[in-house]
Amino acid sequence: MTIRTDEEIITQIKELIETQVKPAVAGHGGVIEFISYNEGTLLVELGGACSGCASSSITLKLGVEQMVMHYVPEVTKLESRDDQNSTIDPYYSQSQFDEPWE
Repeated sequence: MTIRTDEEIITQIKELIETQVKPAVAGHGGVIEFISYNEGTLLVELGGACSGCASSSITLKLGVEQMVMHYVPEVTKLESRDDQNSTIDPYYSQSQFDEPWE
């Protein structure tokens, strides 16, 4: 395996997040942003419907983490933090269920 610089690794991570991860997360009302990469650890921020959502940990573990580690083998750990400024409620509102079942 060729040794790459952090700059090369970060460029690949950002491209992967922009082209593959963001569109998938946005389909569910979520937002994901690259924060940092340091010594194998990737930190991302979750916003929109992902911020504070219990299912976001599953999305990270089974989706984002596996994809990133597959394409960027230098990443050995994925951590996330919630966007503290997110104003979107990650939970369904009752109004979605107001219509009676037929």
